[in-house]
Amino acid sequence: MRNKSLIITLTVIVSALCLYFLSFSFVANNVQKDAEAYATDAQGNIDLDKKQEYLDSIWKEPVFLGYTYQEIKENELGLGLDLKGGMHVVLEVSPIEIIKSMSGNSKDPSFLKALDRAKELQKTSQARFTTLFAQAYREVEPEGRLSRIFSNTANRGKISYESTNEEVINVIDKEVEDAIERSFNILRTRIDKFGVNQPNIQRLKGSGRIQIELPGIDNPERVRKLLSGMANLEFWEVWTPQEFSPYFMQLNEHLKKQQKDGNLNLNTAAAKTDSAAEGDVLAQAAAGTDSTAAPAASTDTAAAALAAADSLMNEAGPLATLFTQLPNGIGANVRDTAKINDIFARPDVRAIFPPNMKFLWDVKPIVGENRQEFLELYAIKKGRDGRAPLSGDAINDARQDFDQQSRPEITMTMTPTGAKKWARLTGENVGRQIAIVLDNYVYSAPVVQGEITGGNSSISGNFTIEEAQDLANILKAGKMPAPTRIVEEAIVGPSLGQEAINQGLLSTLAGLAVVVVFMIAYYSRGGLIADLALVFNVFFILGILAQFNAALTLPGIAGIVLTLGMAVDANVLIFERMREEARKGLHIREVINKGYDKAFMTILDANVTTFLAGFILYFFGSGPVKGFAITLMLGIVTSFFTSVYISRLLIEVSFQRAGKLSFSNAFAERMFQNVKFDVMKWKKPAYAFSLGLLAFGFIAMAIKGPNLGVDFKGGRSYVVEFDQAVPASDVRESLTDNFHEAGTEVKTFGASNRVKVITSWLAEDESIEADEQVKTALNAGLAEFSNLNPKVLSSSKVGATMADDIQNTAVIALVLSLIGIFIYVMFRFSKWQFSLGGVVALLHDALMIIAVFAILDLFGISYEMDQVFIAAILTIIGFSINDTVVIFDRVREYMVDNPKLHVREIINPALIHTFSRTIITSATVFMVVLVLFIFGGEILRGFSLAMMIGILFGVYSSLFIAAPIVVDTMKDEKKPAPAPAAQKVR
Repeated sequence: MRNKSLIITLTVIVSALCLYFLSFSFVANNVQKDAEAYATDAQGNIDLDKKQEYLDSIWKEPVFLGYTYQEIKENELGLGLDLKGGMHVVLEVSPIEIIKSMSGNSKDPSFLKALDRAKELQKTSQARFTTLFAQAYREVEPEGRLSRIFSNTANRGKISYESTNEEVINVIDKEVEDAIERSFNILRTRIDKFGVNQPNIQRLKGSGRIQIELPGIDNPERVRKLLSGMANLEFWEVWTPQEFSPYFMQLNEHLKKQQKDGNLNLNTAAAKTDSAAEGDVLAQAAAGTDSTAAPAASTDTAAAALAAADSLMNEAGPLATLFTQLPNGIGANVRDTAKINDIFARPDVRAIFPPNMKFLWDVKPIVGENRQEFLELYAIKKGRDGRAPLSGDAINDARQDFDQQSRPEITMTMTPTGAKKWARLTGENVGRQIAIVLDNYVYSAPVVQGEITGGNSSISGNFTIEEAQDLANILKAGKMPAPTRIVEEAIVGPSLGQEAINQGLLSTLAGLAVVVVFMIAYYSRGGLIADLALVFNVFFILGILAQFNAALTLPGIAGIVLTLGMAVDANVLIFERMREEARKGLHIREVINKGYDKAFMTILDANVTTFLAGFILYFFGSGPVKGFAITLMLGIVTSFFTSVYISRLLIEVSFQRAGKLSFSNAFAERMFQNVKFDVMKWKKPAYAFSLGLLAFGFIAMAIKGPNLGVDFKGGRSYVVEFDQAVPASDVRESLTDNFHEAGTEVKTFGASNRVKVITSWLAEDESIEADEQVKTALNAGLAEFSNLNPKVLSSSKVGATMADDIQNTAVIALVLSLIGIFIYVMFRFSKWQFSLGGVVALLHDALMIIAVFAILDLFGISYEMDQVFIAAILTIIGFSINDTVVIFDRVREYMVDNPKLHVREIINPALIHTFSRTIITSATVFMVVLVLFIFGGEILRGFSLAMMIGILFGVYSSLFIAAPIVVDTMKDEKKPAPAPAAQKVR
């Protein structure tokens, strides 16, 4: 074996890394057990508050190799929402409202007609909305100029009356992109403050959508309002430390009395800090004042703040426990802010402070000793009506820039009305702070150096470029409305998540057991070595997922189970090649070398084609499909490495120690000994059978309609559990009137006491109000079964526009996968006939799955066609091409060895010699998927069924569709000669 030392070194390194990253999960699990032990009383009951108190106490404490518990949790192998429970949301930032705002809410008929037309075009197009708007405006008014609509004060300096339509669209494009980025930053901050453990928020590239996953959420209504609310940017006056200190002294005395009377419990995490805070300075850029050259006011204010904070902290009492002194004032440990908020909300405490004083926290923590995090507290001065003196709509533009010393700063310009208010606000607060507040968090509190007229200002301080860019985005957030709407949503209850964990573990272990037993039974000691390689494979997959902070989902577990089955393919190819070489009487050393060498390119080709399907799934899929695709691609890479290199290493070690190696037995040798068939003889009946079954399937679909899931048609679905079994028809009857006779489907979901309700009522309305209206109607319908205690375990929503996009991307993914495979096969085999045969067979397999699903639905066996169904089709495309490539590889080998023969004369020997591999691999994968079908739970049942159908037809199409098409399309360029004598496998 060449490069043996390199393989050993690489295996050790990868194993060590995987063990290291998986160790975080073990440590996190042990800490959870310790917390439960701490919170469990003598009767075995767990006090959840006490458990959380334990976890909070070590949140910032080192618990493993110097890592804090927080860092351990961030690096553990997380569980997806389907395993842990929680909420998945896809938000869309509306470009329509942004365009309307930029136009000054123009009432121009052509403009409004173009917007409506662009909405229609969007339903069937993947193009950007701004591109569709430009196209629609050209249709509505071919000679019209967009500049006459958009050249207003809000767009001064960007769009003039002379601007071309293309220039206007470019500006709108940039504003829409900026708005999406601002919305993303705002949502990220809101989620960080929401207190969710391991939230995930990411932009979906190529769209105005933002995907958010929130594990463990138990209040979906609050989340919806939080995510859909508009950004609330405000500018507030700030009380000086000298002004609010007397009230804090009164509060201290009041809390002392409360503590003495036993009405106050202060278990806090306060500690001292050693970090410096920013010293922001607000300058009058219009007058050319150098903001950093006159920091006296800022220095005086900071000194006064420190003096006031020092006096408070030296005053014995509860305040010294609650608060800590920070470089620019007072603050508290992040973990104590909720307790302080509760105290400030008490009526007796509110009575101590003036009515126009409220308290807000800084958005950015200061890191102190022992990595403790602290937030500064600001006393905000409210106006008479309780509103901020200036709001975000006064901002015309804001951007990150550099001052004269090349330090990052933020420049902002006001609208004409905003400039007047800004001049009055800054004039009244020279030498004082003005807080820039977004969603009730202080992002910056610069000190005013002088009255600012003209509406041009700059904010400078100790910023990094990234911080300056973020603050500029925050300031622009109030410039124009960029409303978001929820276009896809899924909620999984914790009980359903725990059930999914159990089903996932069971299906994984059962699938692994099937593979292990079969490999040992069929390949003896060689099978045992292949099983060891499979164990390495699973270990590597989990370890690498942990390294990339990926979450393990139920479809991800399906990917692992499927990988176990597909990984067998490489071992089967190798062992079958070794058995062929052994029959030639070669020495066992030569058998090993030739077996691996001859199988290498076949394995590589097969894995590349499957990887292509996985990559396309990842690129176009979302949510569960992405999780499946990641695991599938990762499994392909690790299975190639373990099957080709680690298994060979283990085989050579075993051979050196024992001096012999068995990879066969009498049963295996006899199984495919006398295989004989003539493919070309059966090609016409095969073509007729396939066409007939496909026609029947699509007629069945036309009669009853495709059973599309919510993913593809839009709407809302709910999984409801009862204490006892309930007929699905009874539930549907009780819901029909409540859903206003709209399309409603109810079917048993897994257990007999569980149903899935799908309704298209209000599918076009994606608002929160519509969500609540549908949920109310559901509860009203379920009230008839109140004696059976109905509980909604999970829910999901897909908006109509999102459903259209999912349909489009599904079709694109299928087409691209076929094109990619066609190109790769043609590149590897140098003949388009091989590509055509392979792709026609793959298209045949995909259509067969759809047809059989339609036929089953006609006979009452109903499974939805959704995103996971598409994942199954693409996976079958990858799996089926494996088999076809293996056959084509043998055909090519025979063509090279017998150049005078036509492909017609060598197709049967090639098929016969690869028949054992085809059946063994397909049977093994079929058994693994059957285990997934039985134990994987209802969520994966449709996926598993599609896979089983696809595997059966994949074998059939490789033998009776792909191979005959190659023969039929390849010209008879060679003179026929007698076929090779070897027509059977011995």
